[in-house]
Amino acid sequence: MKSASLQYANALADVVLEQGAAEPVRKQLAEFVRLYEESANLRNFLASPAVERETKHAVIEKLGARLGASKVIRNFLFVVIDNRRIHSLPEILESFERVLQQREGVAEAEVASAAEMNESQKASLMKTLERATGKKIVAKYSLKPELLGGAVVRIGDTIYDGSVRTQLNQLRARLAAE
Repeated sequence: MKSASLQYANALADVVLEQGAAEPVRKQLAEFVRLYEESANLRNFLASPAVERETKHAVIEKLGARLGASKVIRNFLFVVIDNRRIHSLPEILESFERVLQQREGVAEAEVASAAEMNESQKASLMKTLERATGKKIVAKYSLKPELLGGAVVRIGDTIYDGSVRTQLNQLRARLAAE
């Protein structure tokens, strides 16, 4: 199922990047997915084979108008519904966001630090990470006092560990080896 979600995500990304509408479409799709996940009635209605295609389209039109969704989103949702992939919508959104980030040269970083970082520390870290990855970095910050000091950054599968805890463990291992 992941590959099907990725195909839908890539197709939508092709259209929205060509039109220069990536950010509005991302927000509109996320809002629709939020509604879809919150409403069991909507999920059951859209997934039901007993409900005719035209009826589903009419509901999508009304919801789309209420949400201010673009024609691109409405047409995309029609295709997803017509191909009976509506249950994959949350997964499609997740894939779509990853595809957009990849195509826009953006990487997501998870930064865990022992203490709250000030703005100049964050800016310095982002500059260093952008130089190291060649991508624009969007960071999510969290506190982990057990690091003792420094920070641990995860970008995809790569971990940059500059924590005091790791440095102490490495020093302990070197001393034990001597």
